[in-house]
Amino acid sequence: MDGQLGVARRQVSDVVAERIERLIVDGVLKVGQPLPSERRLCEKLGISRSALREGLKVLRGRGIIETAQGRDSRVAKLSGERDASPLMHLFNSQPRTLYDLLEVRGLLEGESARLAALRGTDADFVLLTRRYEEMLAAHAQENPVDPREHARLDHAFHLAICEASHNPVLVHTLQSLTDLMLSTVFASVNNLYHRPAQKRQIDRQHSRLYHAVIERLPEQAQRAARDHIHSIRDNLQEIEQEEQRLVRATMRLEGWA
Repeated sequence: MDGQLGVARRQVSDVVAERIERLIVDGVLKVGQPLPSERRLCEKLGISRSALREGLKVLRGRGIIETAQGRDSRVAKLSGERDASPLMHLFNSQPRTLYDLLEVRGLLEGESARLAALRGTDADFVLLTRRYEEMLAAHAQENPVDPREHARLDHAFHLAICEASHNPVLVHTLQSLTDLMLSTVFASVNNLYHRPAQKRQIDRQHSRLYHAVIERLPEQAQRAARDHIHSIRDNLQEIEQEEQRLVRATMRLEGWA
């Protein structure tokens, strides 16, 4: 009898664990985000508190949920930090990586924008509009906003489009690149937003991308996303070449050549 109860308990715990895993895969529960209260989770999932605790125990064993002393349970960082860390260091140490990553962003974000225009729900578009308006409000402020805050808002806007694609693998692939993504967005914001012509260009591109998605125009959305990323790449290359010309001219002036 005890053995049968043990099997039933394991089955309930596995079912609960799988339902919570689905919420994580779908982006409802995000990496690093504290889990809702037990009461709220039980209400949302329609389960008992004991079943929830059994399911969370399974997820802790899998390393998907972590609970630190004195803190709430939260979704663990899912990529292997030990393995990813040297890779991240190598990527961050090579300037060429910036352009390689922008190339990947063009491919992934173009497709995510196309899918968002096809699959996005009204709720997705409410969240996307919120991110877009937050970004516009920051750009319109008289006092300059910290470039890192600009980068964060820019990234949040692009991530909202990706989440509206309803492709969990695409969302998690982009989220796994968050650190590198932010470094490229920061590079573009830091180097381009203080140049009026480039700032106006970026604002127009974001507007074109936003409207193509919410007006459900998939081909236009894909093209707008790719054009935006390619434009950032081209502008950054131009700035890099300007800097190199300046260095060469300065060295000639100082008699180094």
